[in-house]
Amino acid sequence: MEQAFDGQREGEEVVLVFRRHIIALRKGFYSILIPFLIASLPTLINPGELLFFYIAMGGLAFGLVLFFYHWIGWYFTVFILTDQRLRQSTQKGIFGKSVIDLPVSKIQNISYTIPGLSGELFGFGTIIIQTYVGDLILDLIHHPSEVYNKLQDVAANATSQSSAKDYEEINS
Repeated sequence: MEQAFDGQREGEEVVLVFRRHIIALRKGFYSILIPFLIASLPTLINPGELLFFYIAMGGLAFGLVLFFYHWIGWYFTVFILTDQRLRQSTQKGIFGKSVIDLPVSKIQNISYTIPGLSGELFGFGTIIIQTYVGDLILDLIHHPSEVYNKLQDVAANATSQSSAKDYEEINS
């Protein structure tokens, strides 16, 4: 099945589509838990009162709305690696969106870090892509070593194609 995305160029092949690790949603999970716990306190004091149960359920509903807001930002933030570029499409809130395109030929160096025991256990890390203009930091990426290897392969391929094209221009 051929993958396609909005803004894809003719002849551009999608190599990898990835997103941030589910751990990036931890603030969303806290936003469910905290309103529900606060709204449940009156029920713990007087468990027989039905109104307090409804207040607790209201706290849960409010927490779910807050979680949905965080989930939208996580789910619709996508990284697309093609044979020509890396596209970072970041969802900002419900209606905002930010897109960054980085041509693969502009990549100078790629590195990744895994932040200690939690990163090892849950399989997330940070990928740093260095260019002439600055660094692009991809934080909380799922399986950073696999993404790193794909990025390295595509960048090396782009560099070798660019060198071959330069060589042909010089000799013609």
